[in-house]
Amino acid sequence: MIDRLLSMARRRPQAPFVFHEDAVWDFGTIGELALRGASWIATLGIEAGDRVVIAVGNRPLFLFYWFSLAARGAVAVPVAHDLFGDSLRYVVRQSGATWILAENEECERISRELSDLAIGIYAMLDEADFVARVAEFPLTPAQGREDGNPVAILYTSGTTGLPKGAVIPNRSYLAIGEKITEAIGITADDRILTFLPLHHANPQMYSVLSALTVGCSIVLVPKFSASSFLDQVRKYGATGFTYVGTVLSILAQIIREPTGTSLRWCVGGGAPCAVWEDLAQTLGVRIHELYGMTETGGMVTINSVARSRVGSVGAVRDDFDVVVLGANDRAVPTGTVGEIAVRPRLPHVMTSGYFNKPQETLDAVRNLWFHTGDMGRFDTEGFLHFEGRSKELIRRGGEMISPVEIELAALKHPQIVDCAAVGIADPILEQEIKLVIVARGKIEPQDIADFLRCALPRHKVPRYIEFADLIPKTPTQKIQRFKLAKLSPQAIDLSTTAKQPD
Repeated sequence: MIDRLLSMARRRPQAPFVFHEDAVWDFGTIGELALRGASWIATLGIEAGDRVVIAVGNRPLFLFYWFSLAARGAVAVPVAHDLFGDSLRYVVRQSGATWILAENEECERISRELSDLAIGIYAMLDEADFVARVAEFPLTPAQGREDGNPVAILYTSGTTGLPKGAVIPNRSYLAIGEKITEAIGITADDRILTFLPLHHANPQMYSVLSALTVGCSIVLVPKFSASSFLDQVRKYGATGFTYVGTVLSILAQIIREPTGTSLRWCVGGGAPCAVWEDLAQTLGVRIHELYGMTETGGMVTINSVARSRVGSVGAVRDDFDVVVLGANDRAVPTGTVGEIAVRPRLPHVMTSGYFNKPQETLDAVRNLWFHTGDMGRFDTEGFLHFEGRSKELIRRGGEMISPVEIELAALKHPQIVDCAAVGIADPILEQEIKLVIVARGKIEPQDIADFLRCALPRHKVPRYIEFADLIPKTPTQKIQRFKLAKLSPQAIDLSTTAKQPD
């Protein structure tokens, strides 16, 4: 990955790479900062192969840290800049991270929360602070550029426990940049509006790697804002953006009439058919719906310029095999729904496994196929259609959330005896979270929500609370979530009982 940045820095040094607020950073400058940054982080004792947490929001500072680590041959462990509590401690400890690179505004909190851990923390105020800090360091040759070298560990939610860190090798990043730009026809003239969190695979792979592959630019904004979306597009002349399904659903609600903009395409997953068709007309964009996971290199099927079918998640990319499996991992006939499974045709184009979780890695790869846990079917033309999830993950606003993580946090409340978290269908966010609780004595729902806000990231705090006498379980004590996945009259909507935090 770092080679691709340095190549673009040599070929198009003055071409814009990153727009942020009123600043523009070109490829040449960011390439130089990466090499000087690698020299700087070496003085911290960070060696090739070391894991380093990046806790920075959507701003160029995230990329400065990320590219510097890549040039040093270290492994980035990106997290939300405001990740806190047990979630932060878990990632730091499970990854074996030696340092955290952060923003100044979060440094004091992170230092306090991790005061008992042997980890270094370095924070910078902003991009200018980084530039000044590394200015006197030499341009060290980049390391860690072989295809199989790990570039990042991206944590994904699991259904049976805490998140797993998918190790993403160098070639996986390079391959997704090549396949996305080819499928969509992205060129050096494109400008990609990037509002999804940079610690996620989606903007890393679809936005940043597209820019590194063809020399186009990206626009970094802090987060998705429906009210600011069109103004941002016009201000920066954006031609494309990456999405999760909830983004398109929200835009479809507010953009009712044809709107002339510079946009011509968008790419992501989770677009309902009606939304797809509406926005293609009102926003004037070509929607490139795809299917993939962090583990599978971001995308294994896509609706491309050459081949597209509304309602599908596209055709299989040429360096992967994708099948739909039934009982005993046997391929099912065309049109039959089964589990989606994938495997690469070339080395290092998908995850090399879950970090320090050999059993989970083996469980995911059975009979030479990586089992996604998602359901789908192929039509007679070779397009894959997504049919839902066989796993118990909750998908809220594009975030994959483990119900187990919510339950473990809730069970620390002294009055909660048992509980179960489930996803409830929602027209905007795809799913909302309901927490069913068996309580000891009387407890107010808002007290539970306040307790969980102190233990979980905001997007994992349940919207609905429901009290029950018991949680339905199998004879082997597995929660029967399907019996709870409805919005009963007894459910209490916390969004109507108290104002949610911004």
